[in-house]
Amino acid sequence: MFGFLKRKPEKPTSADVTPPAEQTTDRQTTPAIKAAAIEAAANEPADQVSEQAADLSQSLEKTRRTFSDGMADFFLGKKSIDSELLDELESRLLLADVGMDATTTIIDELQNNITRKAINDVDALHQNLAAIMKRILLPCQQPLDTETAKPFVILVVGINGAGKTTSIGKLAHHFKQQGKSVMLAAGDTFRAAAVEQLQQWGQRNDVPVIAQGTGADPASVIFDAVQSASSKNIDIIIADTAGRLHTQDNLMDELAKIKRVLGKLDATAPHETLIVMDAGFGQNALHQAEKFNDCIGLTGLAVTKLDGTAKGGILFSIASTLKLPVRFIGIGEGIDDLRPFDASEFVDALLE
Repeated sequence: MFGFLKRKPEKPTSADVTPPAEQTTDRQTTPAIKAAAIEAAANEPADQVSEQAADLSQSLEKTRRTFSDGMADFFLGKKSIDSELLDELESRLLLADVGMDATTTIIDELQNNITRKAINDVDALHQNLAAIMKRILLPCQQPLDTETAKPFVILVVGINGAGKTTSIGKLAHHFKQQGKSVMLAAGDTFRAAAVEQLQQWGQRNDVPVIAQGTGADPASVIFDAVQSASSKNIDIIIADTAGRLHTQDNLMDELAKIKRVLGKLDATAPHETLIVMDAGFGQNALHQAEKFNDCIGLTGLAVTKLDGTAKGGILFSIASTLKLPVRFIGIGEGIDDLRPFDASEFVDALLE
């Protein structure tokens, strides 16, 4: 029964004015920077990916185990649905990081339907559970529309280790598959290895990368990239930013500055502020997203590494708490494994 888990521009101030940077897709790397890059690279997963697209059911196996392993045996032989069964279901939802709010919604509605005799056997419970879970997630199913501006500017934020740089490379591939022209902006000038990693993704996807050296002003780099994209009639520009903790106020202020500087070129830019969240961080990832949202205003999420965690239920917690679109989910290492979120497909894979 329970099978595989198959978000009016500000007036410019002198402090905000950032002169355009010199465009370059290459730079000299000193031995010191190389040494720092090797050390820093340990803080973020390697960008090597498999070419084979993952299967959703197999990718979410760990969450499936947390949520549904043993449930089939638990239901076996049950003549009626009782409080013990619902208590067990509630525990498994919480263990999968569905969150208290979403779990309470699910259990309360199931209990209400049982009381009204709308559910009178285990099969009906299973169907009703799927319907409730889809309804919770459906508002988050909002595909990213990149046709509203040109260039469409995507500002990618998040902390180190969430898969941000890798996700940018996979996004570039995704949009190129749609026939879009793409440019990358190496706005993470804080971590020595970040520019090289993004340049590798640019080469892999055959897209240009605007970059400067380590320590350059990120707002300047991204400003320059948007100018370049406009002059070259590029459809989409994806801007990387320094991975940071939400507790680092100076770096969060830097993000706010980037948004203000972009507003000088286009009052509506960035058109998408996308946070990359590691599903394995569970509720901590949710708290991170809330802080980013408070600081700069998120418009969408990419939830990565669902294949490597037992906490895939975090999507339900996101839906109940953040109420922001989940644009993409990452379910594997393949270049095609960052895919648009489909609520019905996700729940069907979870409860197959």
